[in-house]
Amino acid sequence: MIDLDTLPDRIEGPSAWIGAEMAADPAQWLYHLTQDDVDDLEAAAAHYLKLGRDVGEITAADFPLPRFATHLSALRGKMIHGNGVEVLRGLPVAHYSQQEAAAIFCGIGAHLGSARSQNAAGHILGHVRDIGANPEDTNTRIYQTSARQTFHTDSADLVGLLCLKNAREGGDSLLVSAETIYNRMRATRPDLLALLFDPIATDRRGEVPEGERPFMDIPPLTWHDSKLTVFYQRQYIDSAQRFDEAMRLTSAHVEALDLFDRLANDPELHFSMRLQPGDMQFVYNHAQLHDRTGFLDWPEPENRRHLFRLWLSLAGDRELPPSFVQRYGSIEVGNRGGIVTAQTRLHAPLD
Repeated sequence: MIDLDTLPDRIEGPSAWIGAEMAADPAQWLYHLTQDDVDDLEAAAAHYLKLGRDVGEITAADFPLPRFATHLSALRGKMIHGNGVEVLRGLPVAHYSQQEAAAIFCGIGAHLGSARSQNAAGHILGHVRDIGANPEDTNTRIYQTSARQTFHTDSADLVGLLCLKNAREGGDSLLVSAETIYNRMRATRPDLLALLFDPIATDRRGEVPEGERPFMDIPPLTWHDSKLTVFYQRQYIDSAQRFDEAMRLTSAHVEALDLFDRLANDPELHFSMRLQPGDMQFVYNHAQLHDRTGFLDWPEPENRRHLFRLWLSLAGDRELPPSFVQRYGSIEVGNRGGIVTAQTRLHAPLD
């Protein structure tokens, strides 16, 4: 167990935010695209698509943004050093083909960092939608269902979402600061907080790199390089207990995880938003957790909820603890993250 004396009594800074305060002041996380911004993005997409290459091959040089690149540079700094949340609003996706929308989104991603594989198939452009998968199946990725997710992190420095179409009801995005949860547990239940620094098993859900076990032993919380880093997916922690060789969760560990979840779900600590078509949300995984409420979709296939997703590795980011090699493969700054197996081939499927 970690020595609590090695941990700060309280973490201060822009990423230790309170959800109620963020909800009350959207200017902290919401940026409205100007017409000049949109013109810049559309021109860059048209330039790239004339090259006839896969959208997944976009580089910043291939996607010139003479004006908007300045904002994206600031956005990258905000992810690493600021509050870790931003939504770009106002992209007119209803007027684009799926290829044009993907080019713009992947082009923005190329200015922020390097795209990472989101599954064993090597998809760098993910599709977040309900494909009818069974949420109770231990090989199901929860984002492929309409069920409520739980607060979690993804396996990359930064996760980005572009909303193409909304659900009929629900599907709200929820965000919470790991540092704020830490502060509450440090003040009220430091004994349980200490247990979250243990190497707790997390299920790989069938996407197992060659030579690796079907689960990872990464602590939910790590204090490394004078920073708190979070790695968390409660559903996958629970399902990892199916493996005999996984560390058994004690009743105290379960109590600690339950408290972490209760605090994440505290309406004062998290905040929610309904992403509109054209919204692009970026969340810094090492300091924030995200979630999504369950939803009821439209009966027509062409109207159903659909979001693009990017996982990005950021140059100039924090150092990660050695345990992250189990998930990231490499912890080299700017070249880490994603899911890679022997069959992985990087590409960007448009559907």
